[in-house]
Amino acid sequence: MFEHLINGFAVALMPYNLMIALAGCLVGTLIGVLPGLGPTATLAMLIPLVFSMPPATALILLTSVYYGSMYGGSTTSILVNIPGESASVITTIDGHKMAMQGRAGPALAIAAIGSFIAGTFAVAMLTLVGKPIATYSLYFGPAEFFSLMLFGLCTVASLTGGNVMKSIVSTCFGLMIATVGIDLVSGAARFTFGNPFLQDGVDFVVIAIGMFALTEVVVTAREVRSGVRAEIVEPKGLFVKWSEFVYSLPSIGRGTVFGFLVGMLPGAGATLSTFIAYNLEKRLCKNPERLGTGDIRGVACPEAANNAASGASLVPLLTLGLPGGGATAVMLGALMMLDITPGPLMFEKHGAMLWALIASMYVGNALLLVLNWPLVNIFARVMRVPAKYLMPIVLVISTIGVWSLSYSAVDLVLTGAAGLLGFYMRINKYPVEPLILGLILGGKMEQAYRQALIISNGSNSIFVEKPISLVLLGLALLFLFLPMILKKSQQFNAARETAQAS
Repeated sequence: MFEHLINGFAVALMPYNLMIALAGCLVGTLIGVLPGLGPTATLAMLIPLVFSMPPATALILLTSVYYGSMYGGSTTSILVNIPGESASVITTIDGHKMAMQGRAGPALAIAAIGSFIAGTFAVAMLTLVGKPIATYSLYFGPAEFFSLMLFGLCTVASLTGGNVMKSIVSTCFGLMIATVGIDLVSGAARFTFGNPFLQDGVDFVVIAIGMFALTEVVVTAREVRSGVRAEIVEPKGLFVKWSEFVYSLPSIGRGTVFGFLVGMLPGAGATLSTFIAYNLEKRLCKNPERLGTGDIRGVACPEAANNAASGASLVPLLTLGLPGGGATAVMLGALMMLDITPGPLMFEKHGAMLWALIASMYVGNALLLVLNWPLVNIFARVMRVPAKYLMPIVLVISTIGVWSLSYSAVDLVLTGAAGLLGFYMRINKYPVEPLILGLILGGKMEQAYRQALIISNGSNSIFVEKPISLVLLGLALLFLFLPMILKKSQQFNAARETAQAS
């Protein structure tokens, strides 16, 4: 294996392939920063370009862009509270609070470090035990995937701990938005109100930019005018301290492991991995009450999970031919066009190319760290731009991002409506993250649910007859009701101590 890997490095470090990897990492980082593009659309646009390249070089380009976009998505999440792509939504919780406290530099730095560690771990697992581990993902059928996504929604719904009902309402509203569009089974139009632009559903970017970007613009203007927020945020440090790195290292480790395990499942994706990893981190770490207030662990954990899941999604793609999401599905199409069929015999039939790809992923992670580390200083200084100049720029970039999706005025109207809804939710303490996850997972959940019912001839008992599904449903109920049980227990203990004292 190590001999093959050394030969792979010999190919990956060729000047032409190295330049291709560097260009892909840079393009991917820029794509991750800009809202509205995303890795899937970019990889699809690059497919005509790869036909003129050798297969190894083509795969190096695609994976470099894919990895780079995962890196870049955290930048706008931290600086201006706009997730560059869906997997960076959870980073906004602590990342943007750190930026408003003048700690944008450490947040960006720990995101880059955590991403490097997690990405390298994922590639190492692909190198060592990718093929045997991937076979376990075959145990996940439609029932297990539905229960897994329900588990993810329940963990996020219990995120606030204080008012779980508001989180449940937010989650259900996200699921309702996900049902807009053409029903894939019956072909009927649902909740489109006769508008043909809604037949394809509501894009995640439209809602995310409205609820994060527009809401942030309005809230910032309101707080600056009332004197609650300073117009300029002075940075307190540009790079992460050694003590902060040691403090966040266990979170990086846990995010890496959870992200890899969930991301390896076909269809789960990096988004679900980051949400689950963040919520499990809040259950397992010391001083969990600090998460959500601008704690550096709240950036380190989801960013590590994000990049570990991105690397893990290549395991079932290369060893079983099963794509884990939209981006890997495009990569699968590119492989098929290059006359390469992923599967269990991939290592035997295309061993040289595959080892070159694995070696290039090690190189790509190092290149991304080298690229992003100097940019921390530049990006962190964005917070020194006065809010009266920064917020209009954010508004223009967001509008362009929404318009570039389908050049539809309906998307702009929906973005404005989402901004108003997000402002209402912010004022009334409704969490936005469960709504976003419900919107992302709603279509996949419905599809998995219907597939499971088809398999069981319409019986819902399939969800409790499958052992993995039953365990996930049990964990979902536990995570959903545990905060309420703990809160009632604390109130009961406090009342008993008061009675005993009197």
